[in-house]
Amino acid sequence: MKFAVIVFPGSNCDMDLLTAVRDVLGHDAEYVDHRATSLEGFDAVLLPGGFSYGDYLRCGIIARFSNVMSEVVRFAQEGKLVFGTCNGFQILTEAGLLPGALRRNQSLKFISKPQKLIVSNANTAFTSAYQDQEEISLPIAHGEGNYYCDSETLAQLQANHQIVFTYKGNPNGSVSDIAGIINKEGNVCGMMPHPERAVEELLGSRDGLKLFQSMVAAYEERKLIEA
Repeated sequence: MKFAVIVFPGSNCDMDLLTAVRDVLGHDAEYVDHRATSLEGFDAVLLPGGFSYGDYLRCGIIARFSNVMSEVVRFAQEGKLVFGTCNGFQILTEAGLLPGALRRNQSLKFISKPQKLIVSNANTAFTSAYQDQEEISLPIAHGEGNYYCDSETLAQLQANHQIVFTYKGNPNGSVSDIAGIINKEGNVCGMMPHPERAVEELLGSRDGLKLFQSMVAAYEERKLIEA
């Protein structure tokens, strides 16, 4: 399985994602520049955290118009796996690949700490290696991680089991404690916490590794079905 790690001006977690997938998970991964116009040869896309384009205007909105995002949208529409963490989550909402928006933290302060989460839905392409309602710990590092959506969208997320991670002790004011969601089709996932920063014991937790293992399992299952 080959992963594309998209790099925008201001990305700062691209190396973390590449290292997690290539060196720990043991799968191919390459950086793809924001100016690229093709994702040919890749099986999954990863959008990293950071401050794409300096977070000018608002988080993720300029990155949403990068050349490569047209390809990411096409990639997702083909049913292939797309994952975004932190700023990557913000970009996915701005691109319309995920519902809702990310606002300033309720405290109006940047938060950086280990955070306890609950796996709200373990039956997805991004969470199958976890147990349902499993408690895990992942780092968070964001100033605008307050997930918001209207009541109608929230009801749809809940009815369709699209909420995959929730905070245990809400750090930023996100509606319904939401930390991560998937799209209706189940092949696009965004979350504010950083699983790529929790893939080895040396980092304090290996809880994030299961997300990438889940992606590999989903890819292999789809490949088997298509064969």
